Amino acid sequence: FDLALKKAGITENGVDAIFGGDLQNQCTAAAYAFSGVDSPFFGLYGACSTSAEAIMLSSVFTTYKVFSSCVAITSSHNCSAEMQYRTPLEYGAQRTPTAQWTVTGAGAFVITSDHRAHEDCPIVCEAMPGRVIEMGIRDTSNMGAAMAPAAADTLLRYLSETRLGAPERIFTGDLGYEGSALLLELMSASGCNIEKVHNDCGMLIYSRERQDTHSGGSGCGCSAAVLAGYILPRLLSGKMKDIVILATGAMMSPSSIKQGEAIPAIAHLVRIRSSYKGE
Repeated sequence: FDLALKKAGITENGVDAIFGGDLQNQCTAAAYAFSGVDSPFFGLYGACSTSAEAIMLSSVFTTYKVFSSCVAITSSHNCSAEMQYRTPLEYGAQRTPTAQWTVTGAGAFVITSDHRAHEDCPIVCEAMPGRVIEMGIRDTSNMGAAMAPAAADTLLRYLSETRLGAPERIFTGDLGYEGSALLLELMSASGCNIEKVHNDCGMLIYSRERQDTHSGGSGCGCSAAVLAGYILPRLLSGKMKDIVILATGAMMSPSSIKQGEAIPAIAHLVRIRSSYKGE
């Protein structure tokens, strides 16, 4: 958080508002993290889609001059997520091939309306909020299957409404290998083949060959870390020009799992363009 502010040239007291959340009960980690920060805090929960949700809301508030600058921040922790949603790590339970590995990580983004002072920074130019989609998936070890229909729903709605045409790249997060394959099938069945432009944050963050994470990464910190550490630097350098980040979230709780309820999912979309002026 402090690093994000320093890089943007904004002091801690200069931030008008913070939009953030995490996977722990009632946004506990975020609440403790900002208990000493002198800025309003909006606690968000969109599961693994929280990063895009926070960026979207920050962009709306700065675009309409409610705030001049906001911070969008999310985090997740492997041990706490496994204990809360599945079984504690020390229990040693066998993980299924479709299971994903919760990322211990975080990402923070400063959103400002003063584009003249940060003219080289990427621009959030469009957004599409997700709808809750529930397709009867009850397997907590297969989040990709639960979230893929929500990703397809948001992406199809966006592509039918956008005024900017098709993006250069589409990054989902965090469907993993299982959910990404399902998304490609769903999009193809709807007459939209995105295989050549699609990648997934849950597939990018770990090496499938060197790290046994089964179906890839997940968690609030996964898409946030990939966007902050991998995608934005490429937008800043001009290696990428126009991307969509489609963050997905499985909106179950420990109580709903115990009661055998199906898993509702959501996917929030943000489109970001590079301001790179090089050759």
